[in-house]
Amino acid sequence: MKAWVITFVDQKGERTSLPFTSEQEPSIEEAARLIRTHLFPVMDELDLNDFQDRASMPTAKWLKEQNGVEITAITEVP
Repeated sequence: MKAWVITFVDQKGERTSLPFTSEQEPSIEEAARLIRTHLFPVMDELDLNDFQDRASMPTAKWLKEQNGVEITAITEVP
């Protein structure tokens, strides 16, 4: 397994890093789901059907539009 770090700007405007392990680099949507689980554990199973078929990355779109959270980087830890 490889070590990865997702860097994002949280709802307070602060740069935050979220480490995790995965065999391959996550997509933006996968990273957004990890961030949502980290920031909003109760909303982990939130139904985003409103965005289905209208947004290519519904979780990332929801994080940005509703909470001001934006992913800035996904990097592998050497």
